[in-house]
Amino acid sequence: MKKLINKLSPLVILFVGGIILTIGDIFAAQWVRFNGGFLLYFMTMLFYIIGMVILIVSYEKEDIPVASVILVMFNVIILTIVGIMIFKEEITLTKIIGIILGFISLTLLEFGKKKIFVSK
Repeated sequence: MKKLINKLSPLVILFVGGIILTIGDIFAAQWVRFNGGFLLYFMTMLFYIIGMVILIVSYEKEDIPVASVILVMFNVIILTIVGIMIFKEEITLTKIIGIILGFISLTLLEFGKKKIFVSK
């Protein structure tokens, strides 16, 4: 399993993690809508834990802040699409601005990898 993960791009790993977190979010939404239930809670926690393990694995290939923001951005984008298609939610200007700001933060974090100050 570890050999397979090492061959994958960090973006692929984080995209899969974003999908898994989105599944956890869907279970969480259902858990709230149906006033609890052990199975929905268990599934929520299971998918969240798997998503976090994937995030931790991605730290081997990507800086921690960058990996975290990428995973969250994938999660937000996928959740927005799922919310529109399945839960019939509206896409608002605020959501669009939030996604754009997320992309800007990713860009800034990527540029931030280049060392400006060199310590001796």
